[in-house]
Amino acid sequence: MTGHAHAKPRSSASDYIRFLKAWVRQPRQTASIVPSSPWLGRLMAAQIDPNAGPVLELGGGTGALTREILATGLPRDRLEVVEINQQLARELHAGFHGVRIIQHPAESICEQAAGGEGAYQAVISGLPMLAFTPVQQEAILSEAFRLLAPGGAFIQFTYSPRSPFRRPVIQNLDLRIERIGTILRNVPPATVFGVRRAADTD
Repeated sequence: MTGHAHAKPRSSASDYIRFLKAWVRQPRQTASIVPSSPWLGRLMAAQIDPNAGPVLELGGGTGALTREILATGLPRDRLEVVEINQQLARELHAGFHGVRIIQHPAESICEQAAGGEGAYQAVISGLPMLAFTPVQQEAILSEAFRLLAPGGAFIQFTYSPRSPFRRPVIQNLDLRIERIGTILRNVPPATVFGVRRAADTD
């Protein structure tokens, strides 16, 4: 499936400049030198029910995904955004009043998440999973699925057409992956995957 959009993109040149500066300062904490496109954000946000439980976003960056999540109608007090980069976290805090910004590693996010275990309908991830070790991937997914309610999904994008998660990690955690779609308009093209508990997909 290829993403389509009719509205004018809302990301700006200032987003790119801020993202590039963050990447230059701390390249290992920033997935790409280009912010996610509105089309990618819309496909990921489409997996959210604005009338359901809270949402956790991992890797807020300049807020490109955050804007699309809020555009679904999800109340701001039901969104928490994790961003470990100090400068980007400050800018997210200033730009998204009412959204809780958490500057903490995703590998141990349960201790900081306000909603508590089993409360979240979705985790939306912009983290560079391909750059993470299997141990890091397993830690992040373990934390996420502690927070996710039954039936909840971990939504991840990647610049590869294949899943960024190592197979042993998925098997160890008894999860299942589905390909949601590919956004060719993104630079570079991006594919979105949904991860769920195997028990929820049977």
